[in-house]
Amino acid sequence: MKEVILSNADRADVLARALPYIQRFQGKTVVIKYGGNAMINEDLKIAVIRDIILLSCVGIRVVLVHGGGPEIEGMLRDLGRESRFVRGLRYTGEDTMEVVQMVLCGKVNKDITALIQQSGGRAMGLSGIDAGLFRARRLRPDGEDLGFVGEIDAVDAAPLLPLLNSAVIPVISPVALGTGEDAGHSLNVNADTVAARLACALKSEKLVLMTDVRGILRDVRDPDSLIKVINRAEVAGLEKDGIVTRGMIPKVDCCTLALDGGVRRAHIIDGRLPHALLMELFTDEGIGTMIAGDEP
Repeated sequence: MKEVILSNADRADVLARALPYIQRFQGKTVVIKYGGNAMINEDLKIAVIRDIILLSCVGIRVVLVHGGGPEIEGMLRDLGRESRFVRGLRYTGEDTMEVVQMVLCGKVNKDITALIQQSGGRAMGLSGIDAGLFRARRLRPDGEDLGFVGEIDAVDAAPLLPLLNSAVIPVISPVALGTGEDAGHSLNVNADTVAARLACALKSEKLVLMTDVRGILRDVRDPDSLIKVINRAEVAGLEKDGIVTRGMIPKVDCCTLALDGGVRRAHIIDGRLPHALLMELFTDEGIGTMIAGDEP
């Protein structure tokens, strides 16, 4: 991508135009789910991290929830283990859960935390196990066994508040502490769901899901058919009309979960585009799809 050189006047104009958005969101909490190609491509990774640090520097309380599917897949492959999926969810046996926890809580989480620190931000890496952030039970859709895949029962966001009050960015891996029959065991939880539940618990202003698609497309074959803004009440109609389908359904469901839990806005954006976060949050036009909560 060719670098665009801005004059000093252009740079000043960009900052001035961003001021109303900075003032609007200063002191508010934004939960960002970070995954997909934006985590794999090194240039994109650095751009995303810098954007997150910028949000924190202007007074926005940022929580970063990360995935790590490709990294888990790569580690399993290196260990000679096959991945098995049930209804699109990774079957997580005991041996696989050890790998999941090692990759998510150890490598990926600490790599992101270190990159934030190296780039001039302040971050603390945590998993859902730490301080009892997330408690979960096994997910068994229609009685199917998924192994150590969890469904969140409870979120305790209180341990994050001192970090946010100190302008520290919590970096959260989606591993939860099991309850009931799985007490003492770790459970693998969907990162989008973790982000949505955490956004509710923190009474966040926004939930942002960074994906590998532009957002909700009215026609999946036409990348220019992006739906930029919809209301919570319109979601069911889009699903009924077949506009929200396949892999977009669980992402939209996470957005509606957050909105129903008190989050004001949910965004689905393309993390493959440099500075997608800033363009979505600091411009009227945005770059992805924003789902607005129904006004009381």
